[in-house]
Amino acid sequence: MTNTIDAKLLAKMFLAGAKNLESKKEWINDLNVFPVPDGDTGTNMTLTIMAAAKDVSAMKEPDMLSLCKAISSGSLRGARGNSGVILSQLFRGFTKSVREKETLEIMDLAEAMERAVETAYKAVMKPKEGTILTVSKGASIKARELAEEGCEDLSFFFDEVIKYADEVLEQTPEMLPVLKQAGVVDSGGQGLMQVLKGAYDAFLGKEIDFSLPEVTHVQSVNINMDAQANADIKFGYCTEFIIMLTKTFNIKHEIDFKEYLESIGDSIVVVADDDVVKVHVHTNDPGLAIQKALKYGALSNMKIDNMRLEHQEKLFKMEETAKAQEADTEPEMPHKDTGFIAVSVGDGLSEIFKGLGVDYIIEGGQTMNPSTEDMLNAIEKVNADTVFILPNNKNIILAANQAQTLVEDKQVVVIPTKTVPQGITAVINYVPDLSTEENADTMTEEIKNVKTGQVTYAVRDTMIDDKEIKEGDYMGIGDAGILSVGGDMAEITFEMISAMIDDDTELISIYYGEEVKEEDAEALKARIEEAYSSCDVELQFGGQPIYYYIVSAE
Repeated sequence: MTNTIDAKLLAKMFLAGAKNLESKKEWINDLNVFPVPDGDTGTNMTLTIMAAAKDVSAMKEPDMLSLCKAISSGSLRGARGNSGVILSQLFRGFTKSVREKETLEIMDLAEAMERAVETAYKAVMKPKEGTILTVSKGASIKARELAEEGCEDLSFFFDEVIKYADEVLEQTPEMLPVLKQAGVVDSGGQGLMQVLKGAYDAFLGKEIDFSLPEVTHVQSVNINMDAQANADIKFGYCTEFIIMLTKTFNIKHEIDFKEYLESIGDSIVVVADDDVVKVHVHTNDPGLAIQKALKYGALSNMKIDNMRLEHQEKLFKMEETAKAQEADTEPEMPHKDTGFIAVSVGDGLSEIFKGLGVDYIIEGGQTMNPSTEDMLNAIEKVNADTVFILPNNKNIILAANQAQTLVEDKQVVVIPTKTVPQGITAVINYVPDLSTEENADTMTEEIKNVKTGQVTYAVRDTMIDDKEIKEGDYMGIGDAGILSVGGDMAEITFEMISAMIDDDTELISIYYGEEVKEEDAEALKARIEEAYSSCDVELQFGGQPIYYYIVSAE
């Protein structure tokens, strides 16, 4: 058996690793600690590696340089979720180390694995042990040890590295208590092991099917022209302005002002800061909103749009867009200084972002993490000098950061929003008169004041945060863990919200999902208002799948 690896063999090993990971992705998904119906580590890692495997499989006679470029570039652009981004960084570091070599020996592999680990750790702001990073580091340490001992047998080398990395994987529950309580090893680390084991099988010459499944991308929502044409616009004018406060505007004034706006319109957003108040309302009489606002101070940044007229223009543009899509082209957005991209899922949530001035919505979230390439495509379509990205999910931030490093012709700013409510707060706190840096600092600081809770159901029995969870139970999940569990959705949601509220809470926003009846959501709102009369409670249709309610407390 050979004791060196050339480009052709390395390509086979990479493809075999990809195939093995793909075949085990559902098993890896099931290892996710939280028993939610959207555990997707295996899916994210598979889509990441398959993006590169597609390019590699098309190469007939690869040399080491072209192979390394295909692996690095493909996985970098296809990276999804934290686990996918880390996997792409491991490949990036490995290929950077070996790209100039014609064949690889054991010391070359050990050095490349060290470079891979170093690159991956640098990509994560706060590396956490007990994860895929720990498993990759364990494999690297064993590889260096064998190389320095003078090991020359590649088969023995791979076997020992994999056995040791498996041992490290088995120790991950001791490093992360949440893994131990759930009774699972780290899912990202297990995914990496499947790549290594598949590659080893190819090295040993085992029979492997190298045909690849089609790589899936996040799809945009189809435009329903009939529904749009028949849409009833109740309030015709989108009215926005900023109040430069000269009179007292405390929480009581804010509640009274919102109640007044509710009496003349909908889609209301009122955000008060020290000396300014940002206002957004849809109404048939903008003058009433303006007159009321003038009681508190002078107005600036006023904007009033006729939505009925815009609706007709939108229909025309949608028709043009549909025709352009059929021709595989898209009309270019008008140029602007600053643009916004938000990741969102659910018609209601996406409309809220659009109403707040977001230019481009990437359909995705927990159920499907957008890739780095999806981010790059969105950045390209937003015709602005500076583009803010709101990932709105902790598992998407790394992919957004990775896209940021790949863009040269625009300034890209990633605001590390971990939830949809944080994303809404971030864009509300954008002030056109401030610099990009000032806005980034303000938005990043403001999202820290947002607590988020989400209600979904359990897909298996487990134990988390000392709470026994049964398959089918409703779970209220907060920023730091599970807040409530049980069989009554309304009760679990109320318990979750109660756990989120403290003495400083002033505003509770409830976004109900596609499977929740409006009357049930209204009943929840009424119950919260009665129990927490000092808080302002807002209810809006989010339309999100999987999560019955998304709630924020500020």
